[in-house]
Amino acid sequence: MGKRVLVSVINDLVTDQRVHKVCLSLTNMGFEVMLIGRVLPTSMPMDKRPYNSHRMHLVFRKGAFFYAEYNIRLFLYLLLAKADLLVSNDLDTLLPNYLAHKIKGKPIVYDSHEYFTEVPELVSRPRIQKVWKRIEAYVFPKLKDIFTVNDSIANLFEKDYGIRPKVVRNIPIRKDIKIAATRTELGMSVEHKILILQGSGINIDRGSEEMVEAMKYLDGVMLLIVGGGDVIDTLKRMAEHSDIKGKVVFLPKQPYEKLMQYTSIADLGLTLDKNTNLNYRFSLPNKLFDYIHAGVPVISSDLPEIRKIIDEYEIGDFIPDHNPKVIAKKIEEVLASKDLLDKWKKNIIFAARNLSWQNEEKVLKEVYSKYA
Repeated sequence: MGKRVLVSVINDLVTDQRVHKVCLSLTNMGFEVMLIGRVLPTSMPMDKRPYNSHRMHLVFRKGAFFYAEYNIRLFLYLLLAKADLLVSNDLDTLLPNYLAHKIKGKPIVYDSHEYFTEVPELVSRPRIQKVWKRIEAYVFPKLKDIFTVNDSIANLFEKDYGIRPKVVRNIPIRKDIKIAATRTELGMSVEHKILILQGSGINIDRGSEEMVEAMKYLDGVMLLIVGGGDVIDTLKRMAEHSDIKGKVVFLPKQPYEKLMQYTSIADLGLTLDKNTNLNYRFSLPNKLFDYIHAGVPVISSDLPEIRKIIDEYEIGDFIPDHNPKVIAKKIEEVLASKDLLDKWKKNIIFAARNLSWQNEEKVLKEVYSKYA
C-alpha cells in the first residue's frame, strides 16, 4: 500500500461529492485513503468505494457542544491513527488537524470549500464568528498547501493573509456513459415543465422560499426540490398554500447517481443564492455543474462566479431580483422560447466536456505528488 492519508470533513460522507472526488484522485495516485466524518440517524449507508471510511456517532448534532465534541474526537483519532499526510476540509476540521500535524510532525493540506467565516449562520452570531476567525487567523498563515473552490474566494484569502490558495473547482467527473431514467420511471409528471432546485444546504437566503412562492404565478410547471437544509420544513408548509398545493415535489437527499437521474429530466436547473454575505456572493455551487453535466439549462441569481460560467458558455439566464413575481416572469419567458432553450442545450454539451473533474484534478495532483 502507498502512504496513508487521513481525510477529515464534518459533513455527511455519503453526499459530500468534493471530498469523494479528492479521495478518488488520491487513491488513483496510489495513496491509502481513510475518510473520516460523522453519521446521523438520517444518513444513507455508505456505498462501496475504493477507499476506507470512519463515521463517528456523536451525542450532539448542532451548536457549540456538537463542534466541540466532533473536534475533540477527531483530534484523538488523528493523534492515534497511523498517517503520513493529513487533509483538512473546511475550517471546522482545521484546528484538530493542525494540532495533530504539529504533534506528529506529519504534513497537512487544507481544502476550504467556502469562505467559512462569512456564512450567514456566523454573520448573524458575531461572538461565535469571532471564535472561528481567531482559529483561522492562527492556523491559516502557517499552512503551505491550501486549496479553495474559486478565484473570488482565493482573492479574499490572499487579501486576508497574503497567501493565495490554489483553485480546484467542485466539478463532476466526466462520464461517457450515464444511467438514464424516464420521468415515468422516476414517478414524475410527463405533462408539466419541471424546474429543479437541489442541494444538501437548502438554507436561509438561498432563494428557495421565493421560488416556492413564485409557483403561485406559474401554470403547467412543477418544482422539484431534492435535498435537505434548514428551511425544508418551512418550504413544505408554504407548499400547502392553496395557490401552490400540488405544484411542488420534495425528495430527500439521494445517492449521487440517483440525484443526477432526477436532474436530467428537468427543463431548468435553479441556483438562487442571495447576495447577503460574502460566502454566498462569491459562491460557485455544486448544483451549477451538476445541471451542466445533466444537460439542463440554468436560471440563476446574478453572482459573479456563476455569471462567469453562464456567460462564457451561454447556457442560461439570470433573475433580476428575488421578487417571486419577477422570478416567475423570467421562468415563463425562458420556457416559452424553444429556440433559446435549444441553443443553451447545445452549448451545454460543449461546457460539460470542458468543465470536468479530470481537468480540475491536475492542479490537485501537482500538490499531492510531492507527498506520494
